[in-house]
Amino acid sequence: MDLRRRDFLSLAAAPLAAPLLRGMPVPRIKAVSVIATAPASVRLVVVKIQTDQDGLYGYGCATFTQRAELVVDAVNLYLKPLLIGRPTDAIEDLWSAMYNSSYWRNGPVLNNAISGVDQALWDIKGRQAGMPVYELVGGKCRRAARIYSHAAGREISETIDQAHQIMARGIQVVRLQVGIPGQAAYGAALASPSARAGQESSQTMSLPEDGAFEPEPYVRRTLQLFEAARKQLGPDIELLHDVHERVPPRLAVQFAKDMEQYRLFYLEDALSPENIDYFKQIRANCTTPLAMGELFNNPHEWSNVIREGVIDYIRVHVSQAGGFTPCRKIAAMADAFDVKTAWHGPGDVSPVGHCANVTLDLVSPNFGVQEWTFPNERVQEVFDGYPVVKDGYVYANEKPGWGVEINEKAAAKYPFGGEKGPQRIYNGGWGVIRREDGSVINQ
Repeated sequence: MDLRRRDFLSLAAAPLAAPLLRGMPVPRIKAVSVIATAPASVRLVVVKIQTDQDGLYGYGCATFTQRAELVVDAVNLYLKPLLIGRPTDAIEDLWSAMYNSSYWRNGPVLNNAISGVDQALWDIKGRQAGMPVYELVGGKCRRAARIYSHAAGREISETIDQAHQIMARGIQVVRLQVGIPGQAAYGAALASPSARAGQESSQTMSLPEDGAFEPEPYVRRTLQLFEAARKQLGPDIELLHDVHERVPPRLAVQFAKDMEQYRLFYLEDALSPENIDYFKQIRANCTTPLAMGELFNNPHEWSNVIREGVIDYIRVHVSQAGGFTPCRKIAAMADAFDVKTAWHGPGDVSPVGHCANVTLDLVSPNFGVQEWTFPNERVQEVFDGYPVVKDGYVYANEKPGWGVEINEKAAAKYPFGGEKGPQRIYNGGWGVIRREDGSVINQ
């Protein structure tokens, strides 16, 4: 009787084991390279991983524009030797190996390098399965993701005109920024010809002049912008604003309170990561929705603000956090605390990174909104497969993996170094912004 039972169990197990024995070998990493290109005069870094199976490869975004060449070196000098010959299927294992191999961790250069590899491995897995990455992680929660776009001008009237143009395209969430006379405002052109901040000096071999910024005039100007915007754009349009961590904490508390009357979709980066404890004071004093996170690269930064319920939207830059793998976990944690996602999506995210953002948007129940940058013709020449926007929503590329292909010959036509102003002189890095007394501020 026992023998028969063993025979039966062996036969029952055989159909399960046979397909595994007949299956293709697990792909192994054969080559790791970096595509460095700047088709929109913004430095983009993409990691390409090739496997030992013909035609099977993947791409991942590793873009840290301000220190792009350090990321290139991190991939080539440190991650590449660690990865060659390893299997591509154990993404979590490889992520942990890369993360721990440097001992000192949670820095932006290493995290972006890891992200490039991580996203490339997900791309490979999707291509191997013949499915978009979203199918590998549970499928879609929604058909498309709501986006927002940027309106900015030297003057308030210019910003509002741009907002009208964005709304005419069917986009109903708009970020507003405006120039400040004589100052280097974030996200907007200089409001006065006399404000020469950030422009190159005419003296030979000299550095650009440092920008000037004072928080109080900025706050007054922004309140004027939103008063005009609500009157001229109406009550239904969703409005955002990015402080970009430029004001001191006490003023940030008052500013958020003063902005409450304009019913923002959210106020972004009211504080710097060093001052996130002040979010508790903002929350105690007003109901203005708050978004934070594009500078976060350490779990201790995002876990606290999520767990304590002091923000409404988590805005992590996916490659800055280490890629698709950790950001799935960030989204899941945020969901448990009723915090929505709003992944960072400016021009210094590659199209591969934008596809990863959209994938997270579609698979996360707690998605909020997606920042969006429309590509120019040169970006589209280099990257095929940029997600499509229709009536204010972005739709995923339905091809396997991220659905992006890169024309490496076209990418080589746009090398680093084509920037103008301080970024050209500082090798892609930003310049310096100072208060009138000469002290350096966050930017």
